[in-house]
Amino acid sequence: MADTDQTGERDNRRSGPGGGLLMGRPFGVPVYVSPSWFLVAALITWVFGDQLDRVLPDLGPVRYLVSLFFAVAFYASVLVHELAHTVAALRFKLPVRRIQLQFFGGVSEIEKESETPGREFVLAFVGPLLSLLLAGGFYLGMEAVDPATVPGVLLAGLMISNLLVAAFNLLPGLPLDGGRMLRAVIWGITGKPMAGTVAAAWVGRALAVAVLLGLPLLTHTGLLGNRTEEIGGMDTVMDALLAAILAAIIWTGAGNSLRMARLREHLPELRARSLTRRAIPVENATPLSEALRRANEAGARALVVVDGHGDPTAIVRESAIASVPEHRRPWVAVSTLAQDLTDGMKVSAELTGEELLDHLRANPATEYLVLEPGGAIYGVLSTLDVEKAFVKAMARPRP
Repeated sequence: MADTDQTGERDNRRSGPGGGLLMGRPFGVPVYVSPSWFLVAALITWVFGDQLDRVLPDLGPVRYLVSLFFAVAFYASVLVHELAHTVAALRFKLPVRRIQLQFFGGVSEIEKESETPGREFVLAFVGPLLSLLLAGGFYLGMEAVDPATVPGVLLAGLMISNLLVAAFNLLPGLPLDGGRMLRAVIWGITGKPMAGTVAAAWVGRALAVAVLLGLPLLTHTGLLGNRTEEIGGMDTVMDALLAAILAAIIWTGAGNSLRMARLREHLPELRARSLTRRAIPVENATPLSEALRRANEAGARALVVVDGHGDPTAIVRESAIASVPEHRRPWVAVSTLAQDLTDGMKVSAELTGEELLDHLRANPATEYLVLEPGGAIYGVLSTLDVEKAFVKAMARPRP
């Protein structure tokens, strides 16, 4: 099961608040179960049920109920793995947006990057460590029960599955935990986080190719413990499909890690002051045509509505201006096209990079009023301009 933790800055397009069924909020972090989980749970129930029929044939149809319990318990183990990442992130004061259990494991959405390679290593390692500890706990439980019973088989299955989760996630390629650990090591040696990301991402892509080609080969040759004479055509197809899905997840995750690393390198270039459009103040009753005439003379591209004391109260929306035909503009007051200002729509001209993005994410709007440190109006920041800056940054050649 892949643990494709997503760490780092995101673009300004917020994803949906859900992502599945909300199961709870441990440590204040929402946990969602993706609809794809139910498909995997059904598959695990079917496969593990067939295995139970061989080991405990007297169970009959009840074996599928036991198998369903195993599927739920296994994903509970995956949740513990993800919670380890979450607790470590919160300990390092890194905000965690959510945890999502999905098709091939879990995702911990950590909003910021670790400040040091040491913290990055710890943050990545705690997940596999918890899986290993769970495997050890299930092994001790096996010692206390008869292995030829339902509890014995369940404990054995959970021990093996957690060992596999730990081993798979320790593979040294992004987006797996082992890849993040490798990235932290190279970051610590070179002092360059980007160097670690590039190396770990390309190792991740090599792993994706190895999984795609190697997993069906291992299964077909019987090296995974299965008898070659028991392997049928459908088994071969299923193994190839599983390998393709896993390889796609790893390859895509590695590419996304490179993309986010490139974005982080360009984040300092995102400055509220440089992205802001110059604006002029106008009063409520000013006709739109007159306001635009003043803006053209001043070389401004935005309008801010002010009260009698000169304090800003609203921003005239660009989309609203475009919707008014030119012949009607002398008869339309700017106040009818303005959006009232809230505290979240006020942005300091000194904000840059991650701080700027955090403010925009926390206060969604189409335009923001940019103010000087002393409170004077500097201009208007459009989310469209921020998006264009993102596209420009991402279009640059890879380092």
